[in-house]
Amino acid sequence: MNSFIEWLQNTPLAVAVSEVWFPYLESVHVIALAMVFGTIVIVDTRLVGLTSLNLRFTYLSDRLLPWTWGAFIVAAITGTALFTSNAQGYMANTEFIVKMFLLLLAGLNMLYFHKVTLRDVASWDGGRPPQAARVAGYASLAIWVLVLVMGRWIGFTV
Repeated sequence: MNSFIEWLQNTPLAVAVSEVWFPYLESVHVIALAMVFGTIVIVDTRLVGLTSLNLRFTYLSDRLLPWTWGAFIVAAITGTALFTSNAQGYMANTEFIVKMFLLLLAGLNMLYFHKVTLRDVASWDGGRPPQAARVAGYASLAIWVLVLVMGRWIGFTV
């Protein structure tokens, strides 16, 4: 694994990111993450029953989740490029490892929500979501706040 990480960090792309492109990619990464977080907050606050109660949950999520996914893809691409610029440093960084674990948790929370909790959305779409949906929303909010905190912390520790 270490030889792969070392090789990755020394590829022409990684060197170019490190020497030229890092600030530009980092700016796009932060903007994409702001969009991911912003759209998730809108959906999750509806899910927990704090905002937009006059809108059906499916109406809101159907319109925002494509933006969330688009921004997430941009964040993943730019984040991967940033990672290559100092792969060894990131792999040894606790905050980076925690951030990646939190992203996995966010994905598992979303997967469970979409495969299990959302099945009976027709019964609560226009009203207050059930306890399981609210728990998923609060978990999502907490996880994404921690993702942002860890991501910001990485900048001070790598």
